[in-house]
Amino acid sequence: MTNIAIAGATGAVGQEILNVLAKKEFPLNELKLFSSSRSAGKKQATPFGEHILEEFSIEACKNIDIIFFAVGGDFSKKYANELLKKNDKIVIIDNSSAFRYDKNIPLIVPAINASAIKNSRLIANPNCTTAILVMALYPIYKEFGLKKLIVSTYQATSGAGNPGMQELLNQSKNYIEGLPVENKIFAHPIPFNLIPHIDVVQENQYTKEEMKVTWETHKIFEDDSFPISCTAVRIPTLRAHSENIVIETEKNITENGGIEKIREILKNSSGVNLRDDIENNNYPMPLNASEIDEVQVGRIRKNLVFGDFGLEFFVCGDQLLRGAALNAVEIAELC
Repeated sequence: MTNIAIAGATGAVGQEILNVLAKKEFPLNELKLFSSSRSAGKKQATPFGEHILEEFSIEACKNIDIIFFAVGGDFSKKYANELLKKNDKIVIIDNSSAFRYDKNIPLIVPAINASAIKNSRLIANPNCTTAILVMALYPIYKEFGLKKLIVSTYQATSGAGNPGMQELLNQSKNYIEGLPVENKIFAHPIPFNLIPHIDVVQENQYTKEEMKVTWETHKIFEDDSFPISCTAVRIPTLRAHSENIVIETEKNITENGGIEKIREILKNSSGVNLRDDIENNNYPMPLNASEIDEVQVGRIRKNLVFGDFGLEFFVCGDQLLRGAALNAVEIAELC
């Protein structure tokens, strides 16, 4: 039995972690829920019964075996190292970007690189966009290799947490009723709109969200030999991210089983749900990927640019679940 804590328990990812722990019947002994000071002392309903929220402190974690950080990077940087020093048994699973690019901190997707955990007590959970991407990409990479990767993402408002989803719902209602449409969470009004800008712009004119896909995919695959380009777009959906993926492979796909071989690989891959029947309108969409564990893959076809070495396909995955909470709990199961 394990003593578990969640820092950021009232947020979208924290709540989803609770749901996944319950669904998996994780062997819990003690459960602590940490929140902001303004929420501390309040009661929160969970799948494990009602719990009183606490304000985080190092001392409050003295008996904790695994803690999920479902908060921002500043919190993680402030407390992670001190917590590791004060509690010599605790394992931290961090959902922020604070440690993802530290070469000494493993960045883990259990279906791909579980062995990279080794004896680490601080483990980084990847960006949700990357986590969804690599579940579908890695099995193809292992079979055919990669020379180039181009990704276009269509990201749900849940990427900005509960406030992002609420802004979509509230402002969509205002739009329909002819009332003024406001934007506080996003740079522009989100209802019936697309915003090709997520996170801050880097020197190379890609945004940080786009570069996360490059940095994290290379680290998880332990291979930075293939260039990656990503365009990230915020769209007015609630919680499932979609991605169009174009790859150039090292091996000739046509001469090595073709598209049917790709479908066979994906069909037999853990955590992947093949939905590739366009004649019957069966393909990945946010509507059928939300609240589903697996990443859905479809629209599989030879890419016209790269020919026999080219492949194009579409994926959808629940940003809160597959992209964050589920991956974090799967890491905990390895600890």
